[in-house]
Amino acid sequence: MPVTTCVFDAYGTLFDVAAAARLAAEQPEFPALAKAWPQLAEHWRAKQLNYSWLRAVMGTHTDFWTVTQEALDWSLEKTGLEGDAALRQRLLDLYWELQAYPEVPAMLKTLKAAGLNTAILSNGAPAMLDGAVQSAGIGDVLDDCLSVESVGIFKPDSRVYDLVGARFGCARDEVLFVSSNGWDAAAAAHYGFRTAWVNRAGDPVDRLPATPDTILTDLTGIPALAGV
Repeated sequence: MPVTTCVFDAYGTLFDVAAAARLAAEQPEFPALAKAWPQLAEHWRAKQLNYSWLRAVMGTHTDFWTVTQEALDWSLEKTGLEGDAALRQRLLDLYWELQAYPEVPAMLKTLKAAGLNTAILSNGAPAMLDGAVQSAGIGDVLDDCLSVESVGIFKPDSRVYDLVGARFGCARDEVLFVSSNGWDAAAAAHYGFRTAWVNRAGDPVDRLPATPDTILTDLTGIPALAGV
């Protein structure tokens, strides 16, 4: 069965989640962030994911913007930067304007030119995703942004992956699902999607019931995987 639909996780896959901390660190009004930003960015992302999983297990869903703020507050305290309201607000403002990785626009344009469906499937709240897509200028090469808010639970719950078939009317094995999160790619593979893990950090493969079909270091190889 040929691939008809390419679906992408958003944060860390299409959009650089470290960009907010990195860009804030370049501003002279936040000197304490100059050395601490890599640790802050790492803690922020880790807690963001951890809180989404815990809320899913606990049955206490909230939107991803709330989770993002809660994760940032923990991370600011962890790195000794709590109490700086201006820094907190600047980091949150920058998160709405995350940069896309350099290869993203051309990659998506190639997929669309070949007639494939393209979409985001993300934990992100709709307004967050819209802000990132607009900031990156990739709205014209995406057919949709699917958010977990329509089902009220975070990945890797199967109801999230169900959104793809419901939207595009495609079989599971027609979908190429792409994520920078190894656990997300593994869960999607277990669900029945073809999967590619964008392993930018060179991490080991997660020990889970399924594994990604393909491991890449960036997104440039996605069109070839999709048969374009």
